[in-house]
Amino acid sequence: MMMKYAEGQNMPKATRIAIANGAAGMFSNLVSCVYFVPLDVISQRLIVQRLPGTTNCSSPFDVIRKVTKTEGSRGLYRGFGLTALTQSPASALWWGSYGAAQHIIWRSLGCKGELEKKPSHLEMVTAAAGMVAGACSSVITTPVDTIETRLQTAKALFKEDGWWGFYRGFGPRFLNMSLYGTTMIVAYELI
Repeated sequence: MMMKYAEGQNMPKATRIAIANGAAGMFSNLVSCVYFVPLDVISQRLIVQRLPGTTNCSSPFDVIRKVTKTEGSRGLYRGFGLTALTQSPASALWWGSYGAAQHIIWRSLGCKGELEKKPSHLEMVTAAAGMVAGACSSVITTPVDTIETRLQTAKALFKEDGWWGFYRGFGPRFLNMSLYGTTMIVAYELI
């Protein structure tokens, strides 16, 4: 749907692909938050249940029962807004970068047609585009994750290290997201 809408726009094809993939990635992430957030709430409650001030639960279903009893069904969606706000743009960036990188790489190899006409090194192009997408995404999401993780100390972090403080852990995250992008998308495209 997004590619059809983007075709009518006066912009380079790589940009149209990036926008269409990014919009689809963001929307699909929003949809997945509908089940991801409650599962994450259940998981987190089970992880911290032995800490002082927490409720002990015997199973995931016990967590659901106790959360809905004390907080209502909204309790299962605690943090939905923050999760959607942080993960959806990251997903849009990842899928947009992937689509644009894949298109640019294919064009640079002289392939302008459909998938059936592309050369046999599909996996290498897919891996390279996945790596580019992971790398691009990590540049933007590292500060967001750092802020999310250290929300209580963000002001002190900024005062101590300036903007570079929000890039703490960038190297491992860059490598992690690049490798994740490579392996995930190669498996996705092959399957």
